[in-house]
Amino acid sequence: MSEASLFRKQLPVGSIGHCASGWWGMLALIATESALFAYLLFSYFYLATQPKTIWLPEAMPSLSLALPNTFILIASSLILWRGERAMRRGQEWRLLLAIGLAVILGIIFLFIQVQEWHAKTFSITDHAYGSLYFTITGFHMLRVLGGILMLAVLFIWTALGYFNAARHAPIAIGAIYWHFVDIAWLAVFSAFYLYPYLR
Repeated sequence: MSEASLFRKQLPVGSIGHCASGWWGMLALIATESALFAYLLFSYFYLATQPKTIWLPEAMPSLSLALPNTFILIASSLILWRGERAMRRGQEWRLLLAIGLAVILGIIFLFIQVQEWHAKTFSITDHAYGSLYFTITGFHMLRVLGGILMLAVLFIWTALGYFNAARHAPIAIGAIYWHFVDIAWLAVFSAFYLYPYLR
């Protein structure tokens, strides 16, 4: 028995129907993290709508880094989705390329987000806005980092040949989390970068 076949038996890498616990676990994680983001964003909108409150510490939030960063994260999600489709057709090399590109784009996103943090004229302890901004974007950055680590493991497993067209549930489960990270960023981006322009 080859090492790959032994490893396959130890991993929950069945077809989608045989990996129900992985799906339920990921859906529970996404539900929990969605609730966390919903609570944090509720706090943001609640404080932002209070009368007689100077909410924004600067004139208007700059889109110069946040908007390109949003497109980078959306592109990573689309690339990963295309890779998933290719895997279902048995094109493992396309999935490998897609995961690699998604990881690279995720790292670029984190780098740009850190640059934006350094460009801010306020800190987490200056006022409620600063506290919520750094807390919410920081939580999101941790989720992106977790998604990158998850995709890196899937990249290694794919390169070792542990998946094929019929046996790829962990790829789909990991991709669901990456898509969630992107949707969470769209909510954060809309709250901090678009909403002030609509007020």
